[in-house]
Amino acid sequence: MVKAYLRYEPSAAFGVIVSVESNITYDSSGKHLLAPALEKVGVWHVRQGVCTKTLAPSPASRGPSLAVTSIASSPTSSLIASGYADGSVRIWDREKGTCETTLNGHKGAVTALRYNKSGSLLASGSKDNDIILWDVVGETGLYRLRGHRDQVTDIVFLDSGKKLVSSSKDKFLRVWDLETQHCMQIISGHHSEIWSIDIDPEERFLVSGSADIELRFYTIKHDLADGQPVSTIKGTEIVNNGDSTTQNKWEVLKLFGEIQRQSKDRVSTVTFDKSGNLLACQVAGKTVEIFRILDDAKAKHKAKRRLHRKKEKKSAKGEVEVLENGDTNHGNGEEGNALLVTAPDVFKLLHTVRASKKICSISFCPITPKNLLATLALSLNNNMLEFYSIESSGTTKTLAIELQGHRSDVRSVTLSSDNSLLMSTSHNAVKIWNPSTGSCLRTIDSGYGLCGFIIPDNKYARVETKDGYALVGTKDGTMEIIDIGSGTCLEVVEAHGGSVRSIAAVPNENGFVTGSADHDVKFWEYEVKQKSGQGTKGLTVSNVRTMKMNDDVLVVAVSPDSKYIAVALLDCTVKVFFVDSLKFFLSLYGHKLPVLCMAISSDGDLIVTGSADKNLKIWGLDFGDCHKSIFAHADSVMAVQFVHNTHYMFSVGKDRLVKYWDADKFELLLTLEGHHADVWCLAVSNRGDFIVTGSHDRSIRRWDRTEEPFFIEEEKEKRLEEMFESDLDNAFENRYVPKEEVPEEGAVALAGKKTQETVTATDSIIDALDVAEVELKRIAEHQEEKTRGKVAEFQPNAIMLGLSPSDYVLRALSGVHTNDLEQTLLALPFSDALKIMSYLKDWTSNPDKVELVCRVATLLLQTHHDQLVTTPAARPVLTVLKDILYARIKACKDTLGFNLAAMDHLKQLMESRSDALFRDAKSKLLEIREQNSKRLDARLETREEKGKKKKHKKSSDGHAWT
Repeated sequence: MVKAYLRYEPSAAFGVIVSVESNITYDSSGKHLLAPALEKVGVWHVRQGVCTKTLAPSPASRGPSLAVTSIASSPTSSLIASGYADGSVRIWDREKGTCETTLNGHKGAVTALRYNKSGSLLASGSKDNDIILWDVVGETGLYRLRGHRDQVTDIVFLDSGKKLVSSSKDKFLRVWDLETQHCMQIISGHHSEIWSIDIDPEERFLVSGSADIELRFYTIKHDLADGQPVSTIKGTEIVNNGDSTTQNKWEVLKLFGEIQRQSKDRVSTVTFDKSGNLLACQVAGKTVEIFRILDDAKAKHKAKRRLHRKKEKKSAKGEVEVLENGDTNHGNGEEGNALLVTAPDVFKLLHTVRASKKICSISFCPITPKNLLATLALSLNNNMLEFYSIESSGTTKTLAIELQGHRSDVRSVTLSSDNSLLMSTSHNAVKIWNPSTGSCLRTIDSGYGLCGFIIPDNKYARVETKDGYALVGTKDGTMEIIDIGSGTCLEVVEAHGGSVRSIAAVPNENGFVTGSADHDVKFWEYEVKQKSGQGTKGLTVSNVRTMKMNDDVLVVAVSPDSKYIAVALLDCTVKVFFVDSLKFFLSLYGHKLPVLCMAISSDGDLIVTGSADKNLKIWGLDFGDCHKSIFAHADSVMAVQFVHNTHYMFSVGKDRLVKYWDADKFELLLTLEGHHADVWCLAVSNRGDFIVTGSHDRSIRRWDRTEEPFFIEEEKEKRLEEMFESDLDNAFENRYVPKEEVPEEGAVALAGKKTQETVTATDSIIDALDVAEVELKRIAEHQEEKTRGKVAEFQPNAIMLGLSPSDYVLRALSGVHTNDLEQTLLALPFSDALKIMSYLKDWTSNPDKVELVCRVATLLLQTHHDQLVTTPAARPVLTVLKDILYARIKACKDTLGFNLAAMDHLKQLMESRSDALFRDAKSKLLEIREQNSKRLDARLETREEKGKKKKHKKSSDGHAWT
């Protein structure tokens, strides 16, 4: 009989507050901050400091390629756009926490996302050098703008969304006209890659930041109704001198000036705040420079002072010239000139914010609190969020979100005996988690923890301690005793002269073994007793035996019957000794590089070793014979563990994968993808119902065993299919075909890209057309028989689900995702396109499908125009469509217009009956909710104050009585 196994699936991921690949941004309300957390987007309530929602893609699409690389929030709604490393863009509804649509178009990671002011358009830039414009309402790609020679780094909309400015690592800015879809202007001048651009809310300035020492500012020229281009700065005209040559007709951006930066690091982000009074420049280091934007009067005053100082200097120079040359030529410089405002006159350095670690991203809060200039959120590269309030006098750190994750790699994970607690260690802290909910229960400062061990509850009589104790072995050779209940470090024991690499429990005894880089293996015993001079009881450890080895000890493992101890050494061997006498028993040699991990099965029959040579070796513990050597991972194997009471085992490696094995059959059962970096550690629950892994990406992931059975052969087939599909995806990209050269002035192309989904959708439409054609023939034959008098009941095809041929094809076409429709129809042969066009007439009678029919008709006409024109059979179809489609569209537009006019009329009626102005229902509802939340906060505050007063009263009464 074929053996069935139970499947393990990703269940939870926690420990990541913010990842480094993407930017952070506030939502439109200013209450929530959107932070990337590897493949998820965390929605953090800023005041409460808690993550209220997590926006995660469906489990089917998880994997290392799916890291979030860019986030943008819609200015008018609760929609959020997130770009991913595989080039996809997902639109989320923040309030519902659901994914509204997935847009596929880019071949490289999405590096920039920006909504227009109305939130109806979304622009995305990518590592594939392209920009794609997306229709958010229609959930489709409009077109692709090509022209940059390197990765697009940032994009902004100009002129009410009619123009777009993009920056790139190719050192150029490009201005695109979105109405005519062409590049209007290419701006050079930067000496290095441009990393970020932004415009102020009033669209007066555009600022760009690069690795150059200065920030560059441009003035923006807007087209007025009379066609006269004008560029002003708060009433001061700057650019226009009355000469309108063809050159400056297309000149949208004109260099205004440069400002020297304080830091020498490259610019990472430049951003204006919502009010347009502040500009923040974040560098790829620990600082953010905040500039104040001066108003018109102050800027003019500053320019006058500068001019005055210049005149004084020139006049002084002029006096010197009189003495030397006998001339009386005084410096006339700019006296006759009009007052010219420059960039340093408008932008003045206000503050420099210094963070504790390197800053990854910044975001201004759209709502400015009272008495403050702005609130700034920072994401740091050590998995932390910081919030600063900016005042005229200085900047103060108001909040830090840091407890929900480690500052660096998770080096070890350990489960308690009842699986209710999980301990993780890192370079400066130990954290205790609830593994089922992922909530952090305790954080204890510690040394660099390399290994850990939670003392089992049933081994000693606990007194006055609800929770247990834990031990942590550190890099500097100490062993820390931790009281989990109080969340404190009780004692630091100087255990070894080198780093403590491994701690292993001695089963059925209150003892454990440690292995260290100082060549020692030490046996310890622990007990709970009252310490001298202290009233409370605590855990104490004592060294009972020491075994000297001839090389660094990397791992120790004790067999379940406490008979053998296995020690892995730096010389690539594993030595097995008897625990009682410490006499040598076996030497397991065969690995080419040191053994980094090992485990002994519950029955003591097998020992498995994982090494830096990427192999797992399964040995018999009776004779030390190697049963099998498996090439397990693409990089070093970092941890391996058996599932209790079985010969199934899990291994993790630096190749980011978790693998599930059968050690009797030497077969790979499952490969679990999810981590975004090297996986360091692994813990398996004693019932085997879940496993926990910790990684260099700072995440801790739980994988649960499900009730779904699977078979080895099926899994093998699935893996082969996945390999085949990935090859197909590579074939779509066609890497070996020479790339099409994009002209200097840029080009426009289709927004979508060919994927597995579009190919499948094309196949389903062709199948539907074939089935419908056969059915139509059968109907025609039945009608003929009817006319001859042979009346037999017509049996419709069961595959068509009781639909007519026309409706069956429409069903297949409606099932195609809006964004994939273009690529799906492009792959159809001309004969099938003609068949679809013959059905369009019937479909127009359905008012719900008019928009779809129009899209299909337009796409097919654009694709097959020349063939359609020269095919006589297509003319009648086109003639009929010409008459019908225009009428149907006009009817739809009329209906929409009528409804809009009716709503406008209702609004006017309501306004006439009431003294108050008509308000949009949604904004009114939000206002009511805000008022209610304020009232609730006020109530809570008053309760707290009353509680404090009562306590104060009690304490004062007590003093009086004494």
